[in-house]
Amino acid sequence: MHSETVAGLIAGLRARKYSATELAQGLLERIQRAQPELNAFISIEAEAALAAAAAADRALASGSAPPLTGVPIAHKDIFCATDSRTTCGSKMLANFISPYDATVVARLRAAGAVVLGKTNMDEFAMGSSNETSYFGPVRNPWDRTRVPGGSSGGSAAAVAARLVPAATATDTGGSIRQPAALCGVTGIKPTYGRVSRYGIVAFASSLDQAGIIARTAEDAAILLRSMAGFDERDSTSVDAAVPDYVAGLERPLNGLRIGLLKEFFDQGLDPAVEACLRSGLEVLRNQGATLREVSLPNLPLSVPTYYVVAPAECSSNLARFDGVRFGHRCEDPRDLKDLYERSRGEGFGAEVKRRIMTGTYVLSAGYYDAYYLKAQRVRQLIASDFARAFGEVDVLIGPTTPTTAFEIGAKMNDPVTMYLNDIYTIGANLAGLPAISIPCGFVTGLPVGLQIVGAHFAEERILNVAHRYQRETDWHERAPEAYR
Repeated sequence: MHSETVAGLIAGLRARKYSATELAQGLLERIQRAQPELNAFISIEAEAALAAAAAADRALASGSAPPLTGVPIAHKDIFCATDSRTTCGSKMLANFISPYDATVVARLRAAGAVVLGKTNMDEFAMGSSNETSYFGPVRNPWDRTRVPGGSSGGSAAAVAARLVPAATATDTGGSIRQPAALCGVTGIKPTYGRVSRYGIVAFASSLDQAGIIARTAEDAAILLRSMAGFDERDSTSVDAAVPDYVAGLERPLNGLRIGLLKEFFDQGLDPAVEACLRSGLEVLRNQGATLREVSLPNLPLSVPTYYVVAPAECSSNLARFDGVRFGHRCEDPRDLKDLYERSRGEGFGAEVKRRIMTGTYVLSAGYYDAYYLKAQRVRQLIASDFARAFGEVDVLIGPTTPTTAFEIGAKMNDPVTMYLNDIYTIGANLAGLPAISIPCGFVTGLPVGLQIVGAHFAEERILNVAHRYQRETDWHERAPEAYR
């Protein structure tokens, strides 16, 4: 059962090949066995999961079950949920239990999904390797000496190791797509505003977006169909009709116009990764797609732009964690200033402190115009470049990451080098565009990801392209030997 996709599990459960309880029990046992070596989970919710699975079995027996009834999933530990801790991978929230469910959590629960636990992540989603978590680093199932990517590394590792068929995740600068690429699974970041952010602990509010990590594009489409849609509780949610993503998967690719991002094929791209990508493009060309080079001249500015905008918003959002209302509180504060300083100093890790300080600096008097305002102007130029490109092509394709997974600890002392791991993913966040990463090969036994970027609200199209690619390849079916 652990090797089944979401689509396969839905069919198996409804055909009564196995029960939701048997499925949940089997995966919970796999999670417990893998946890010491992968550290993919922060919380394992066995009792609640088995109760939900039993309820799913009753619903299936009644013949009136919602679409995801009995399907086991995990949530990235940044989604608030009433029945489990929401830690954000931080000491600051190590014991926090939310009084409400995030919209994504509530919608998947209503659709019948069974939640097995909360996955490990970089602290407050700040990181590219899942090494900044207060609960320790996550390890890549393909090579446990290497990182799984971040910040949604726990979700990606759990799916790759067949511990769950799918998991929720968030993407602020590539945090769904980058770990999906490094772990050899499929990860989609929808258009900004397509999926509600209500109940997601905020990092950078104008960039954060919830999405899915799964084995296949079909599975991502199934889950996204239940997650997407307008939410009046989220002021950034867009009131737009949600198409049936699954119905559009089989659309032929004849006449599809693919743009190859010139700026992505630069000197920083590993030649072996590029070779995998070029082979993947031939698969799409053989299905009737046409390829042409497209240039986005301002795209190389995406990394410096992001690392002004994101820390600025982080500085504002994390100001609420002060030791007064909730979260970590220092022992025996002398006065209010001491309470603030020690609570935040003890509660936040080094990377979070670095970004708070950077953000506070760029927002301060005398520097706002020089840094933050200028970064927002460049952000608009990048968005305009994408808009022009989509006047000429239907989708843009390039690598997801410049290299395969690197060793744990290799870049922790060099923040700039670490930040450059997101060089190919950040642009889509700055422009609010949907993007998906799918497996397209291996280099020395480690997975490589191919990234497809679409115009606003073109999730249906990029899922279609990803699915048609996966119909012709088997990279997404491969599993790490230790977890088959």
